[in-house]
This record gives sequence, C-alpha cells and structure tokens, in this order.
Amino acid sequence: MIRLRPAKARRRDGKGDPPAPLHPIPRGKTPRGQRTRVKLLRAAEKVFGNVGFYEARISEITRVAGVAAGTFYLYFDSKEELLRALIRQINHDLRRALSEGTNHLTNRAEAEARGFEIFFYEFLPRHRKLYRIIKQAEFADPPIYEWYYERLAKGYARRLRAAMDQGELRDWDEHLAACALLGIADFVAMRYVFWGRGLPREKLRELMEFILLGLRNARRTTGASAAVPVPARLARSASPPPLKPALPVPLPATRPR
Repeated sequence: MIRLRPAKARRRDGKGDPPAPLHPIPRGKTPRGQRTRVKLLRAAEKVFGNVGFYEARISEITRVAGVAAGTFYLYFDSKEELLRALIRQINHDLRRALSEGTNHLTNRAEAEARGFEIFFYEFLPRHRKLYRIIKQAEFADPPIYEWYYERLAKGYARRLRAAMDQGELRDWDEHLAACALLGIADFVAMRYVFWGRGLPREKLRELMEFILLGLRNARRTTGASAAVPVPARLARSASPPPLKPALPVPLPATRPR
C-alpha cells in the first residue's frame, strides 16, 4: 500500500520561514495566548522599525519575541496582518494614554497642553520607531495608514466639538481643527524628536501658546494679551533628556513583486 505524504503548507513570506499550521488554534484567547501575542507585537515594532517592513523576516520577529518559529501563525496569517495589528495597537495605546492623562481636566486648553506633553515626553520616548512604522504602512497597507489618522482625528474632533459647544473654543469645523492639530504634532515630532534630540520644554510652551491663541474663544478673554493656560510644569526651562536621533529608513515607492 502506498502512503501519500500530506502536502506541505505554503511558506508565507518566501524567505524560508516556517510553514503555517493547517488548522490554527483560536488566537490569544487564553491569558498565556494574550501574553504571546503582545510579545509578537512588541518584537514586530522593534524589527519593523530597525530594518523596515519589507526586509523584516518572520523568523527574526519570533526570535526577538522569544517564541518558537511556528508560533507566529497561531496568531497572524502574514506579515501584513501583523503590521495592521501593530498599527491598531499603537493607535489604541496612544488614545488610551491621552484619555487617561486628560479626562480629569475640565478646561479644554489645559487638556490640549497636557495631551501634547504626554505625547512628546511620555509616549514617544517609549515608541521611538513609531513614525518609521506608520510611514511604511503608507506603502505596505494604505487603508490601515489612513485608518490610523482618521481614528485619531475622529475622537479628537469629538472632544473639540464638546469644548466648542461649551463656548471654550472658537466654533470651527471640528474635524478640520483636529486634522490641523494632528498635523502640527506630527511634524513637530518628526523635526525635533526623530530628526533631532528631543523637544525642549520651552519650545513646547511656545507651541502651546501658538495653538491656544488660535483655538480660544476671543469673546471669553479680556484682550489679546490674556494669559494662555498651560500646565505649570511646561513653564520649567529644563529640557528633556536628549534622545538619540533616529536614522532614516529608505522606503520603496511600491510593493516589491
């Protein structure tokens, strides 16, 4: 009797990584599974940030995560799915950090200032390769790239609209204002954090005065020289510890075939 060998599962990235299991188990539903999934996401952030999405190998991601090579396919079908999951997780972590750090503030101007402070001095130092990963998604997966910014803008716009309805801010198009503020944070972070050595606190104070003077409702102030409310810690002249400049990663214009 001739025994037929089962067909081997197709390799996912074409670079010698282990084949995917034919029947993967439910993903990350147990506490142990959730911990493993987090390890893979953290490892992906490091590897994608260091070598780029297209050059990253699944075997290297599992090595950095400290899990068996075949474990990857119990949680993700491909590098593309891992990238999408990573960007969604970064987005969630950023929104959560901003929400937890500003929900107790009743003044929108103070919430804006505190939110920028969290972003530049608490979140970015923990995610130094954030912009490399997001920019790579623009080419590797345009829908998730668009989702990342739209998801941030949606929640931001909702909070701005609430402050506008209370008369704290000028009555502008809230989505336009949210996109403008995200753009400011995006490019200031790129210039001072990822291309430089960190944003000095005195620069952040200048930035917040620039933003809040434009956002505030002039009818609720006593004149053009009215003080701009910012957290007291922003008035300190000390700058944050210098950050090591990030090296640029060349990005292909299109997906390699």
